[in-house]
Amino acid sequence: MRSKTFPLLSFRTHIAIVFGALVIVVAAALTFALGQMLTTQIQRDTGGALSVIAQNASKMLADGLFDRSREVQVLTESAAIWQGGLDGPEVAQNLARSQAMRPNSLWIGVADTEGVVKSSTGGLLLGKNVKERPWFAAGIQRNFVGDVHAAKLLASLIPRPAASEPLRFVDFAAPIKVGGKVVGVLGIHGSWDWAREVVESLYPANAKARELSAFIFDRSGTVIYAPHGKTAEYAEAGMRLPVSLPIAPTRDGDDQPASVIKWQDGKEYLTAIVRMKARSVASDLGWYVVVREPVEIAFADSHDAMWRSLIVGLAIAFVAGVMAWMAAGRLSDHLSAMAKSARDVEMGLPGASIALLDSSAEVHALSTALHSMTRKLITLNEQMEDKVKLRTQELEAANRELDRQSRSDHLTGVLNRRGFEAQLKIALSLARRRSSPLSVIMVDLDHFKQVNDSHGHDVGDQVIRHLSDTMRQRVRDSDIVARLGGEEFIVMLPDTDAKGAQVLAEELVKVVASRSTPIAGRVTISAGVSQLDIQQEDLVEMLKGADEALYVAKRSGRNQAVVHDANALASMA
Repeated sequence: MRSKTFPLLSFRTHIAIVFGALVIVVAAALTFALGQMLTTQIQRDTGGALSVIAQNASKMLADGLFDRSREVQVLTESAAIWQGGLDGPEVAQNLARSQAMRPNSLWIGVADTEGVVKSSTGGLLLGKNVKERPWFAAGIQRNFVGDVHAAKLLASLIPRPAASEPLRFVDFAAPIKVGGKVVGVLGIHGSWDWAREVVESLYPANAKARELSAFIFDRSGTVIYAPHGKTAEYAEAGMRLPVSLPIAPTRDGDDQPASVIKWQDGKEYLTAIVRMKARSVASDLGWYVVVREPVEIAFADSHDAMWRSLIVGLAIAFVAGVMAWMAAGRLSDHLSAMAKSARDVEMGLPGASIALLDSSAEVHALSTALHSMTRKLITLNEQMEDKVKLRTQELEAANRELDRQSRSDHLTGVLNRRGFEAQLKIALSLARRRSSPLSVIMVDLDHFKQVNDSHGHDVGDQVIRHLSDTMRQRVRDSDIVARLGGEEFIVMLPDTDAKGAQVLAEELVKVVASRSTPIAGRVTISAGVSQLDIQQEDLVEMLKGADEALYVAKRSGRNQAVVHDANALASMA
């Protein structure tokens, strides 16, 4: 009876068709398996890199909120500042100094208990009543950090570029107490541009080509930061956090790994979501940092490999079909063996490949072709794995560089506040373990604002680098120099008591005063010295002592070094 499936076709043609189809199935199965494996690997590696960016941004945002909140608390607890009244010259000087150290603090002001602004940077809102503002209402009771909000009273007073987004603030406030009684509130309006600077500093070099985007959402899932100045546009379009709240952590307490999520624009993105881990109750704003990459870019290597594998498989299928037709006479005896080998290859068994058969020249040629196909597919797989591994290593190196940059000051190359705090904790542990002294020198350029006003910020940057180089030349290899912000530096001196630190501080004062900078000319510094009390629980008192000693040096005429003495400082207050 004639077959209805293949009418009028010869046996050799049947064999060629069957073998061609078999090779196509094997190629398709291998291509699918390869694609799935690469997709999983790329999602893990690329998603991990996105998570690192989100985690670093979350950490820097949390550190920034905590540091500014702590700065407000330290200022309000410095009784010497407020002894002359809320509108005294000491208050104005300290507000101006604090703003110079943190340019993103667009407004710093002090209001009395009735809400009337008594002192402020730039004289903005002086005499105005801010009693109804949330930062005042909360700040008069406790240390307060307010979520992002649009500027109201200051919107028309602080100029903004025409193409920029509307001015938005993050508020910091705390009650001012004198003799245990609340006499006012210190408030800071920090520019939300700070968040943009943090996020953009963490983008890898190829972020634009990869179309990486980072967002920040508040605790309710509302977008509060979007890239390219489109926050207001996305907010008006109703953009929300693309997952349901609350987001459950993993069993280990970590953030969920990156996954493919469909966003409100209908497109799918490889998305990493990290909840900001606050360092204090006041600074816990419940923000989420989200970093995404379009799936067509994230998985481009996987798709390319699948297509190449499929094309190679189809080409070999055609060759296999022709050779099968030529070797049909004796091929049937080897079908079972080849089918089994193909299944082993499809299953990915170690060492699996198409066996080389020598019963005839035709069978040998066919088995050789199939064997070559599997080796090429395996080679493609290995090459892709090597490529993925190389990309992972590059991402890890980039992440290490990002971590180094996040701990270093970009202008001077010395440690920044974050990097210094890590070194300070290590030094504290060693000092306690060995019962050895530990001292710090707080250094501040005198009249630095005049340098910037007279010569410009470029010359000011040269002066700061000049001071940094001078300090590094004078300290020991074991000492640590860091820039805390603006024109303020700090030197940590392990195994050094206050007397030894005073000698170095006075030497630095003399050396800086004796040298002239190319444009700004002669500049001077003031220094405050403080030694760690081993019995203290933390480093706050030592740092506070150095800051108070620096304040005394400034108030006493500048260009000098003062050692912290609690009794002496109290008598001067």
